[in-house]
Amino acid sequence: MWLPGKRWRVTEPGQRRRFWPHYMGITEINEQTPAPGAYGREDVRRIADVTERQLRQWEKQGLVEAQERFGFSDLLALKTLKKLRELHITPKQIQRAITSLKSRLEGIDRPLAQLRITAEGRKITVHVAGDRMEPISGQLLLNFDAKEIERLRSFPAQTAVSDPQIEAKEQLAERWFQRGLALEETGAPVEEAVAAYRKAIEANPNASGALVNLGTIAFRMRRMKDAADYYLRATQADPAYPLAQFNLGNLYDEQGSFEVARKHYLEAIRLNPRYADAYFNLALLCERNNELLQAIGYWNAYLKLDSSSSWASTARKQLDRLKKAVRSK
Repeated sequence: MWLPGKRWRVTEPGQRRRFWPHYMGITEINEQTPAPGAYGREDVRRIADVTERQLRQWEKQGLVEAQERFGFSDLLALKTLKKLRELHITPKQIQRAITSLKSRLEGIDRPLAQLRITAEGRKITVHVAGDRMEPISGQLLLNFDAKEIERLRSFPAQTAVSDPQIEAKEQLAERWFQRGLALEETGAPVEEAVAAYRKAIEANPNASGALVNLGTIAFRMRRMKDAADYYLRATQADPAYPLAQFNLGNLYDEQGSFEVARKHYLEAIRLNPRYADAYFNLALLCERNNELLQAIGYWNAYLKLDSSSSWASTARKQLDRLKKAVRSK
């Protein structure tokens, strides 16, 4: 059985859980859906793709608040924090930047969630009001580094002039995208979120996150052609975006086009070899097609990436059952 817009993953007979493909990752939802903005630690770890050990370490370092329930802004902060650590920015650097930004910028009490924070080399950069700022000194940075300036010299002058306009449009699109996320998070009428995402796309036709979320809304409303169109546009806007491929896999899986679904799940894994949910759904797909050895392989791959969650317990049960079935043949 499938519910509109919710992709079911079968666990044990009589028990089901569902998940909703979304821009930030896979928001898992129990049958008793938590209140808006309230996520348990297991859900947050899966959405942000962090381990319990990482989360506890960041809490100990004071980079995130220690808690058992998390809101949407906490998810944004964890996403930013994970990206900075992947770029080899040290916890000490991040803590200094957080402290400085709180003191320098009025109304900013959660910089990791409220600001766009990136890294250039081993230095943190904050994007504020269309400018780039060094968070410790507060010094504004040039829009282009030396290599970029040299590259621009080979193009007509109007190309360089248009870049700030492009950046402004991208920032406008990001604001509308965040507005759409906030509307969805607070349970606002779906039409308001759709309008926000469409404005994001008007500002930046390559706003892949807005395209994916519009696809997901269409998916929930059973407008499958619209959902497929949005997801495909997202893959064209950002060919390296595994979530768009994964959601296309869910959509075609839902419609019974298993080989097309398989192709998109595999592409999501090619783009992100640690995409545990894609392995999970591939295992289920192979089971339905009686491809037991392939299913065993995908369950094993899933368990290498997730060995401790409740989903891992489900995967082990499925794996044990399949192994017994293969041995009995």
